[in-house]
Amino acid sequence: MVTADFARIAPDVKLGRDVKIFAFVNLYGCEIGSESKVGAFVEIQKGAKIGCHVKISSHTFICEGVTIEDEVFIGHGVMFINDKYPRAATSTGQLQTEADWAITPTLIKRGASIGSNATILCGVTVGEGALVGAGSVVTHDVPAGAVVAGNPAHIITIKESYK
Repeated sequence: MVTADFARIAPDVKLGRDVKIFAFVNLYGCEIGSESKVGAFVEIQKGAKIGCHVKISSHTFICEGVTIEDEVFIGHGVMFINDKYPRAATSTGQLQTEADWAITPTLIKRGASIGSNATILCGVTVGEGALVGAGSVVTHDVPAGAVVAGNPAHIITIKESYK
C-alpha cells in the first residue's frame, strides 16, 4: 500500500502485505516484508531485502547487498555501504560498471535498532537485538544484544535481555 504520491516504485519490487510507503521514495528490485514502513526520501536498491515489521525512517539509503531481518528499526538518515574500495573509474580511466566491482553483503539481524545518522560499512553483521547509537560508524560486527556507539563504534554494554 502506497500512502502518498510521488513515490517511485519499480515494477520488480516485491511488497508484502500492508507495507506503508511515504512520499519521495525510490524503490527498485528490492523486497519489503509485510507490515513494514518506509519513510519519505528513502532509497532501497535492487537486491536489498527488508523483513516484516521493519520501520525505515526518512532520508535513509539501503544499497544492494543489505539484508534487514524482521522487527528492525532504522533511524533517520542511516547510510549503508556495499563496496570496500569504491572507485569511479577503472585503471584505464573508463567509468566503472557492475562488472568492475563486487558487492560486500551486510546483515542486520532481527530486532536490532540503528540510530539516526549511523553509517554501516559493508561486510558487517549487526546482531539480534543490538542497538547502534546515533551518529555511529559501524566498522566491525556487533554482537547480539550489544549497545555500541562512536566512530568507530565500540561496545558500551551488552544487554542481558534484548527482546
